[in-house]
This record gives sequence, structure tokens and C-alpha cells, in this order.
Amino acid sequence: MFTQAIAVGLGLALAGCATVGTGEGVLQPGYPETRRIDHVDQYFGEDVADPYRWMENLGTAELDAWIDAQNEFSAGFVQQLPDYDRIRARLDALWRTERLTTPLVHGGRFFFEYNDGTATLSRLMMTDGLAGEWRVLLDPATLSEDGTTMLARWNVSRDARHIAWAATVGGSDWTSWRVRNVESGEDLPEVLEGTKSTSAAWRRDNTGFYYARYPQNAAGEWDDRQQAEVWFHALGTPQAEDVHVFSVTDHPTRTPFPQMSSDGRHLVLSVYENNRSNGIYLLPLDVPGAGVIRLVDSWDGVSSYLGTVGGTVYVHTNIGAPKGRVVAIDIADPEPADWRDVVPESELPIEDASVVGETIVVHYLEDAKSRVDLFALDGGSRETLALPGIGKVSGFTGSPASSETFFAFESFSNPGTVFHFRPDTGAVTSFHQKSTALDTDTLATKQVFFAGKDGTRVPMFIVHRKGIELDGANPTMLYGYGGFGVSMLPGWDLRLLGWLDLGGVLAIANLRGGGEYGADWHVAGTRERKQNVFDDFIAAAEWLIAEGWTAPEKLAIYGRSNGGLLVGAVELQRPELFAAAGPAVGVLDMLRYHTPSANARAWLGDYGLAEIESDYRAQRAYSPVHNVQPGTCYPATIIHTGKFDDRVVPWHSYKFAAAMQAAQGCDKPVLLRTETRAGHAAGGAKPRHMLIDEFAELYAFFAWALDM
Repeated sequence: MFTQAIAVGLGLALAGCATVGTGEGVLQPGYPETRRIDHVDQYFGEDVADPYRWMENLGTAELDAWIDAQNEFSAGFVQQLPDYDRIRARLDALWRTERLTTPLVHGGRFFFEYNDGTATLSRLMMTDGLAGEWRVLLDPATLSEDGTTMLARWNVSRDARHIAWAATVGGSDWTSWRVRNVESGEDLPEVLEGTKSTSAAWRRDNTGFYYARYPQNAAGEWDDRQQAEVWFHALGTPQAEDVHVFSVTDHPTRTPFPQMSSDGRHLVLSVYENNRSNGIYLLPLDVPGAGVIRLVDSWDGVSSYLGTVGGTVYVHTNIGAPKGRVVAIDIADPEPADWRDVVPESELPIEDASVVGETIVVHYLEDAKSRVDLFALDGGSRETLALPGIGKVSGFTGSPASSETFFAFESFSNPGTVFHFRPDTGAVTSFHQKSTALDTDTLATKQVFFAGKDGTRVPMFIVHRKGIELDGANPTMLYGYGGFGVSMLPGWDLRLLGWLDLGGVLAIANLRGGGEYGADWHVAGTRERKQNVFDDFIAAAEWLIAEGWTAPEKLAIYGRSNGGLLVGAVELQRPELFAAAGPAVGVLDMLRYHTPSANARAWLGDYGLAEIESDYRAQRAYSPVHNVQPGTCYPATIIHTGKFDDRVVPWHSYKFAAAMQAAQGCDKPVLLRTETRAGHAAGGAKPRHMLIDEFAELYAFFAWALDM
């Protein structure tokens, strides 16, 4: 049982008195002063100190002053490095790479986001045909002066006359929804608040949409520690007049999110408990007062709705099939025993699937590489779609009512080719080839396999310049994630590939915890098995060293979010193996990660909960904040976070930085960089200049630490 005990006394201490080298023999002053408190939590008879608990009180004058002092200290170090200005200028040039999302088809029109590589943020675009002129529907850069009000998501009405669009400010996950008239470009007067993660599920009559929002607490604030509820919003009306549609009343932590069925007869409710189990309910819209139909309600796997044909619903699920299958479910008789396999489980895991017209499109993975097979609705007529090479595909959004769709193909050397696809005829037409400033002709990609600590065969991609010598002297950045069933496929990511332009080697390990080999591969890196992920990452580093790719003094590790946890844990467990580490927006206090929101608590499928003794024992053994050992020489470390990150709250990074600075046993720096106008996400969810700043700092720091 979990209990809490708080001791009195608020002693002051310096978080580290060591001096920091600049690479040129000049010593900097010690780290900013950090207050420690005598706070102790008790877990199952064990006392666990939390001297930086005060940092969880975000927004205080004391914490803001500490953040500013850390930023001033770290900026004074990183931005004075000899290569910083040159690297930033080069990344600014490399970022002149086009970005284009896979178009969605609505009412015969195509909608997508596009950035020519120079704009602050991607714009929402529309065209009336494959060769039609592209028109700007919404430019998020006009919403704020500094580009920190961003387009988070958008959904088009069935008649393509209106777009519901959600904006987020300063990197927060909280969104505000508006509705824009496609023809006029004008927004309707209403604004919808209290939302995170939800889509807008348009009614088939286009009069409004369903969405999920959080309740308000006693102070009138939207409260994401409670369960979200589904509401209906009619166009042109204030949010106060929205109609409550559905709440989960039989479980305290399950949360529903709406989607419209392809035929418009049902509201599809995807009800989530955690990342490893969900339910799918149908709410009939043509029958007033009808109750929900519990289409998928076993809570022993993850399922996604694909489409409805008559009285049959098509679902992609891993229930009873760890590598995935597509089943047909009779709405009138949804018992699992009566589900019909349309695409049975095979040796290849299914990454995702969709129904487009009379075709089931199945995206398989072959050793972490994309393959696409096409099936008839009855599962017959299987054929493989020809792809341009080895890489990653995405897209194929559609429904049984669709006759066309789009997909994108990308690789480590191709920023992306977007194709138009008609499954009924098999016609594939190039829609747009993205351009890049990175010289991809000189790049080579190699896939290797190494043995994990327990002998498990683990794949890894290595990207490098052609003609490299395996002399053990190559500056190498090892990247990983290893969680939530997320597969690391060989796709374009300029945040990582920019490292190659500096002459470095990039290695991406496909760790357990991901989805590369199905649900079993994911589960093997969760809860009491989480150490498998760290062991796989360590084994990847050891393999790179043993095979002559690099050496410990030339090896840096990097990861974001769950990958930030990975990097933080591994640099503590094997500090001698790495020269530098970059845990970004990481989950670093495993005993309290679940406390800020219902969304964070839902990560229990991967992490477990400290209230459960078996989970606590596993977490305590690797939690980065709780495993820093004073006097140990840790790798040079740069910790990036966002002040307004409300997904992985920034106090994870604050606590870890304070603990590392206090414990560091040598003159390798531990730096904290907090972006004060950003949140969790990177990629297109940050303005261009912030992305360039962050990765210029990361690369300059790594280049210095690896003596490139």
C-alpha cells in the first residue's frame, strides 16, 4: 500500500559545485543554486526521498527564476561552442525541405498540410484535383507573432463546406476548436474549449460534429484528471448549448473519443483504458434514446474501426492475434466467438489497415520495413502493392464509400513521394515529390541484427555517408524509443538525418516495447519487463563498438519522450559506454509520472503504477530520477524540455537535471534547456526557428563532446 510522509525542514543546497569545461580549457562557474527539501514518500515499507518535489508546483516565482538561471547557464555554454553558429546556419539551410501530409479526400476535394521548407509553420491547403491549383485555407503563422499558436488537428465536413480546426498555444496539448467556411475562409463565431486529443466527428447531414471534452472542476477550470465526455456541437451555436451524448459510467478511468461510422448511421466510440486495451462501442444515431452497442468489449487487446458495410463492421484488432488480424463483426451479434477472420493473423505483423471502397489495405512490417497487401472485402484476391523501394508507407485513409485515396512513401534518402491510388483499377499516380536540401545521393543505409542481453534478435538501421571506414572512430548518434507499440521504420526525419550532414553516423535500434513484431514484441518491453528495452539499447551500443563503427568516446545517445526515459535510464546504468546523452522531454520520475493527468495515468500499460508493488519494484530499479549515484562520472548530458509541456510535464526534466548536476563526479557538463514557449511535441508541432535552435544546440553539444 502507498503512503506518504513529509518531513519538515527546507534546507538549501548547491546542485553541484563542480566546474564545467568548454572544450578549450576555460572553466565556467558552478551550476545555478538549487534548493533541496526533506521530503520522503513511503512505498511498501521503503522510504524514497524526493528533494525536488517543490518543482512539481509549476509557475511559481522561485521555479521560474531557477529555469531562467539554468537557461542562462546552459545557453552560455552551448551557444559559445566553436561550431554552434556554423551548425545552426547549416540546419537552417537543411530545413528548406518540403513537408506535405498525405491528402485526405472530401467531397471530391483534397485537403493537406504543406510547408515549402521556409515557412514558420505548415499551412492547411486544398485543391480540387490532382493537377489543380493549391489554395491556402489556413496559415497558422497568422495566429500569433512568434508562431507558437499552432494547428493541432482538423476535420472536414462530408460536403467539404466546413472545416473544424483546433489550435494549441505554446506547445500545450489543450486545444480550442473553431469552424471555418471553406469557400469564404471566414470562421464561424463559436469557440470550443476543454479539449485534448479529440477529433471532430461530423454528422452525415453536416449540421455539426461530435467531440470529446473534459469536465470542469469546482473552480470552473477544465480538468483533465477526470474522464472526458462526448458532446455534440451544432454549427453556429455557442458551446454552452452543446448537447451531452455519452460518458463512461461503469469504469473510473476509461475515456471515450468519437468517430463517425462510414455510413453515418452510428457514432463510433473508441473507449481507451490504456495503450494496451480499448473498446469500440456504436451509438445508433437514427434511433432516439438508443443505447450503445458494445461491439468490442473484452479489454484484452487494441482494436480500431475500419468501416461499415450494411450490417457488418470491419475492425483491425490484436485480440487473439498478437500480430494482428482484420475481422468482420455482425452488428446484431457482436460476440467475439462469432467474429469472422477476413485477413487472418500471419507471420508478418500488421502495422495498420484501412478499407477503401471494396478493398482492404493492409500495411505489414517485414523486419521493420513496410509492405502493403490488398484484399477483397471477403479476404480473397490478395496482391502486393509495388513500392518504390525499402522504406516506410503511410496514408491509405478511406472508407467503403471511397473510390480513391493517397499514400506516401519515404526512406532515409527520400523525404517522401506522395501517390494517388485507386484500388478499383490499381492505378497509382505520383501527386508530389518532396524536395530536400540534404545531399541524399551520398547516403547509404544498412540493416543489421544484433543479440540482446537475453539472446533476442533485434534489428537496427545504420545510415551513413558512403565510403565510411570501420575504424572505431566514427562519431555516432544512437537513437531509440522502445515503447507504446510504436515502430521505428526507415522513414524520413530531418531532426535525425541532419546529424549525417555533420559527418556523423546515425543508428536507429528497433527495441522491444515497439510494434515492429506485433503485440508480443511490445509487451516484452513493458512494466516488469521494461528493463529489456534498456538492455536492447545497451546491446546495440556494444555491437556498434565491437563491429568497429564507433567507440565509447565517439558515441552519443538521443531519444524523446519515452525515448527520453530510455536515454536517461541507460546513461545511468552504463555511463562508461557513452560520451554524450540527450534525453528530451523525457518521462524521468517513474514513481509519479501518473499524477498530473488522466492521460498520463493511461500510460500504465507500459509503465505500471507505483501503487502496485510489483510495478513499484520494477520502476524503482530504473527510474532515472531515483537512480542517480553521487560521485559517478556521467556522460556529458543536455536535457531539453518545454515549459508548457502538459503531456510529459517538465518537472520530470527539472528533477533529473538537478539530481544529475548535484551528483556529477567529473567535469562533463549536465545542461538543462527549457524552451519557454513550447510544449512536448517536435516535428511540425513547433515553429521552424525553435526546431532549428533545439537541434543546433543538440548537435553542437554532441560534436563538442565527441570531439568531432
